[in-house]
Amino acid sequence: QVHLVESGGGLVQAGGSLRLSCAASGRTFNMYTMGWFRQAPGKEREFVATINRSATNTNYADSVKGRFTISRDNAKNTVYLQMDSLAPEDTAVYYCAASNRPYLATMTGSPNNYLYWGQGTQVTVSS
Repeated sequence: QVHLVESGGGLVQAGGSLRLSCAASGRTFNMYTMGWFRQAPGKEREFVATINRSATNTNYADSVKGRFTISRDNAKNTVYLQMDSLAPEDTAVYYCAASNRPYLATMTGSPNNYLYWGQGTQVTVSS
């Protein structure tokens, strides 16, 4: 069992930056591929980024590539999402998730690959 808690969301102007954090409970954090998803009002949850257990591989949605960076610190049981050059279309609730499937399986971006989810943190980007 993994309990995930996101933080770092808020209101930011277009062009600004935010850093989201996701703290995980338990001693097996480094056994999970970690991902970030987001969900805007009236839209389906969409994949943002994923990182493998050892932080040697990452994958991003085309919409955030070059602007967002996913990272993790296994010693701190935490995964991060650095978001730069934010735009109003990035406004959403952001969720972190943990997958016990191999990293390559999570590259499809499907939320069905993830077993545990946080409660989400709101990110609002004003124009």
